[in-house]
Amino acid sequence: MKVGIFKFSSCDGCQLSFLELSQELVNQKDIEIDYFLEGQSNNRYEFFDVAFVEGSISTEDEILRIKDIREKSRVLITIGACATSGGVQSIRNFRDFNETKTIYKNPDVTKKTFDKALPVSTVVKVDHEIRGCPIPTYILKECLIALLLKKSVPDYNYSVCLECKRKGNVCQLILGRPCLGPITMAGCNAICPSVNRGCY
Repeated sequence: MKVGIFKFSSCDGCQLSFLELSQELVNQKDIEIDYFLEGQSNNRYEFFDVAFVEGSISTEDEILRIKDIREKSRVLITIGACATSGGVQSIRNFRDFNETKTIYKNPDVTKKTFDKALPVSTVVKVDHEIRGCPIPTYILKECLIALLLKKSVPDYNYSVCLECKRKGNVCQLILGRPCLGPITMAGCNAICPSVNRGCY
């Protein structure tokens, strides 16, 4: 299975999940990572069985790049909040973009940047999404195993509340703590309530 790992407008955090699995990936002879600028020096940009894409689309150049990656990939999977929903950059989608430019020492760097941060799915067809910020390593591992076995990629298309119930956690709202579980997609394994914290 030929794999490509690509970065767009993001912090690189989701790509680090691949580095956390590096030992297992090295031992897995059926996975060839052909393209991964963050993790290796020698890269081949040809055809990919699976392309993992991190980051939102924020420039015309990124639109051209993601379209080319889509054409060269049998399966395209977005990884992380930026790629699946715009992420932190999408804060600017609800503000005057000219105001946000003042945070840069040289505002010219934003000249080619869109007023809005776009999820990858608004530009190309996405086959699967792995949510999170960063993505949980165990979900990435499940995804890779499913792809190798030619099975359905696990879908966490439900709220964190279900994960909380599975772990036997008492609802944070009953305890008088903040709870964003009902409006947050699963995949975090209800980590905050499981260590006696509110659900953020």
